[in-house]
Amino acid sequence: MTNGDSGDTTALDDPVGESLRGRHADLGRRAGRAATYLPEVATFSAVPAEADAADWADLARLLGRDAFADMFSCPATPPPDWEPVFVLEGRQMIWPADRRPDEAHAAATGTDVVELGEADVPEMLDLAARTRPGPFWPRTRDLGTYLGVRDGGTLVAMAGERLRPPGWTEISAVCTAPEARGRGHAIRLVTALVTRILAHDRRPFLHVAETNTEAIALYERLGFTSRKHVTFRGFRTP
Repeated sequence: MTNGDSGDTTALDDPVGESLRGRHADLGRRAGRAATYLPEVATFSAVPAEADAADWADLARLLGRDAFADMFSCPATPPPDWEPVFVLEGRQMIWPADRRPDEAHAAATGTDVVELGEADVPEMLDLAARTRPGPFWPRTRDLGTYLGVRDGGTLVAMAGERLRPPGWTEISAVCTAPEARGRGHAIRLVTALVTRILAHDRRPFLHVAETNTEAIALYERLGFTSRKHVTFRGFRTP
């Protein structure tokens, strides 16, 4: 699957590895060609697509015995003694080159969209636990800027920046509390992040489960296009 985008998308083939070798190097650990985030930041790990036994051994040493290895979209096949934990089909979507956010969506961002800080982490964790937008840990906020919407002082929606391969910033953790859905919070948060990312001369991208057709339709309405199908996989180390 591709949208024919002419921009350089090479870094998006290994977004975790590229992030850990660059903008997020201080948030992870490396051994040889293997890398992983610090446990309270993210569970994502990376090895080269053509990983050999030494690469998997390095990653196993980083993670420890009987540990969870979230390989994200890495296509490499681990050794047989790495126990499969999950497989999830998804897609990678990108913001087309030279596209600007829809003026109507940008105008609707509103003053109630606020930047979330360290003091907001307990509420962010609670919202993520209730809505399950994907992995979210005590230091996930360290990956980038997170924005939220409050209603009566309560955090009811959020979205933020996650992976940072060269030239790109991933939008993630897009979620809204059940009691606050249908009010356009996701549209306003994603639009605000797109505007912010473009202002920093980077391009937005995101990942979504293939079964989440409602989210895919929303992102397409906002202007994202599908770049390729991906398979998310997790394993447990021997």
